[in-house]
Amino acid sequence: MPPEPPSFDDGLDRLEALVQQLESGSLGLEEALSRFEEGVQLSQGLQRQLAEAQRRVEVLKAGLGGEYRAEPLDEARDSR
Repeated sequence: MPPEPPSFDDGLDRLEALVQQLESGSLGLEEALSRFEEGVQLSQGLQRQLAEAQRRVEVLKAGLGGEYRAEPLDEARDSR
């Protein structure tokens, strides 16, 4: 059974730590490549989590009559 992916916050913290390690310039080539690969995988997982969260928000957004309907998150707001 594959390990459970980290929470969004934990994944983001780990990604930030990896970036700091890479930017420090103190890693050898193999270590840097390994950290970079981990960072790419984390980034992809975080993007999937964000897309899922956006989908859930769109599904749960209530319509004016109380029904639930999907609306894009970036839809222009009514100017009142």
